[in-house]
Parts: sequence; C-alpha cells; structure tokens
Amino acid sequence: MNNIDSRVNTPGFSPADSFASLSPLGLALSRDRVLFWVNERFAALFGFSAEELAGQSFAVLFPSEAEFKRIGLRMQTAMLGCGSYQDERLMRRRDGRLQWFRVHGHATDPNEPFREAAWVFEPMSTGVEPDTLTPREREVLAALTAGLTAKECAKSLGISPRTVEKLSARLRQHYGVHTSAGLIARVLGMP
Repeated sequence: MNNIDSRVNTPGFSPADSFASLSPLGLALSRDRVLFWVNERFAALFGFSAEELAGQSFAVLFPSEAEFKRIGLRMQTAMLGCGSYQDERLMRRRDGRLQWFRVHGHATDPNEPFREAAWVFEPMSTGVEPDTLTPREREVLAALTAGLTAKECAKSLGISPRTVEKLSARLRQHYGVHTSAGLIARVLGMP
C-alpha cells in the first residue's frame, strides 16, 4: 500500500482539508457576505490568520464601505439565476495596502447568491500602485481589465460612457501610456 492509500484509510482524514491546506489559491466560504471559513493561504494574502477572519464581514477586505456595497450589488445582480461570478478587483490588506485579485465565486442557491457562497482569490502582480486611485478610477480600471468596452463599463457601473472615457484618459495619463491596451498591459504586469 502506498503512502496516499494509507492516508486515505486513516480515520479523520479529509481530502478536502488536505486540498484546502495545500492550495496555492485563497479559498473562502461565506454566508450573507460574512466569512465563516478561509484557508490559511486566503488569510495570509490579506495579512491575517484564518482565526482572525472567521466571523468577519467581507467589508474588512474592501477598499471602502462604499465599494463593498457597490461591488456587492453588482455581484448579486450578476449571480442571480446563474449562481456564478468572476472579476478582477482591488482588495485591502491588513496593512492598508491595496492588492489586485482575480476573484471567482459560486453560490449554493442561484436565487439567493449571498446566502452561502464559495470564493477563490488569486493574487495578480501588477506594475501599478492602486492606492493612488479614486474608488471610481479603480472600478473603471477593473472593468477595462476585464475586457469591457467603455459603453459596457458605463452600463455595468451606472455611469455615462463619456465619464468612462474621461476616467480612462486620466488613468492612461497617470500611468504614462497612450492606449487602453497599454493601460491594461501595465495593470496586468505585462511587458
């Protein structure tokens, strides 16, 4: 019998526990946007221990309460009926620094997506300092990196396409690039 077979037959062994502890990705389970379980990797990505995050609202990891509410509304709308959601967004670490993450979520009930959901957080290395951006600039930047056009971005954020264009121009100037493609490449850390 090999080592894996002996572990599987050991009382109390859980493949799910092993997977969670070995995962290079941050994993979390939430109920009504409150974290009730996270793996150590998830906690470490944000500078916490798993015990410190258990029972905390996801709000502690968002750049602001307003973004927690605004992004939550967008997630809930997108998840209704299908139960799944994904985006790239900035989240706040314990030390106050902002970090880009690719986020995937799946609800147990697509008609009540926040009742219980599983989340995967993958850190993204970028060439930008997001702390210098306004909340609206961060949202526009996240939408553009997700591949949305200015019109689609405006619709998803509830603002005018002209506002998106102005913010995009300001972001391009801020990061010293001339095109939206250059901006996206800079944000995603591409050469």
